Amino acid sequence: MGWRTKFVFMLIVYSAGFATAIYCLAPTPEQASGQSGERTLADKALKSDEFARSVNSGMHKAIDFSKEAATRAAKMIREKIDEAQSKSDG
Repeated sequence: MGWRTKFVFMLIVYSAGFATAIYCLAPTPEQASGQSGERTLADKALKSDEFARSVNSGMHKAIDFSKEAATRAAKMIREKIDEAQSKSDG
């Protein structure tokens, strides 16, 4: 890996860390006058559960897709190897 690749990688990591710090330090939006603190905590918990389910579902889809792609790639590689061996034998 060259110095340029390392530099770009470090720049991306630094930028991601900076963006995370800005996100964490940014002020939260004002609460509506009719909402209580307990209700917003419950809403956040529900949204958090929904987010966790969404991420879990996405991860399972990605894993299934990668398994299918790996199976197809292995099959194609095996066919190419068999084809090359049959040409060299014949």
